[in-house]
Amino acid sequence: MAYGMRRGVELRGAVPLDAADIARLLRQPEDEMAGRLEAIAQDPHSTLMVAADYGPVVGVAALHWHPVLHAARSVARISTLVVAEEERHRGIGRMLLKAASQAARQAGCDSLEWRVEDEASRGFCAATGFAEAGHGFVRALRKRN
Repeated sequence: MAYGMRRGVELRGAVPLDAADIARLLRQPEDEMAGRLEAIAQDPHSTLMVAADYGPVVGVAALHWHPVLHAARSVARISTLVVAEEERHRGIGRMLLKAASQAARQAGCDSLEWRVEDEASRGFCAATGFAEAGHGFVRALRKRN
């Protein structure tokens, strides 16, 4: 799925050539990342998007959705949303979050969940419309009637 250019940053689906940049962002072994990207690409209930700033990947978001007993529609979950430290405060995280929300709505989801551990991410959740719920945060994707 192509997301286009925003503020000079290209938002797009991840491709195998992004494995090294994503491994660097996540501080994970590069030799394992290609297999992980392939597994997510093959999952019909997941998507992986990246933000590239004139070449290198500077942000990544992984999204997964599944049916739940407590809601009529599937729920989407962000498993990863990371922006390179030197690129933060440029709106890249918000752009990735907006693209993830759009993908979740297209998948038929009504809400977006995100479990975060660190204080900076908790502040980002609060600033972007998430509410604390259980062990994480949740945000509605559709207007309630």
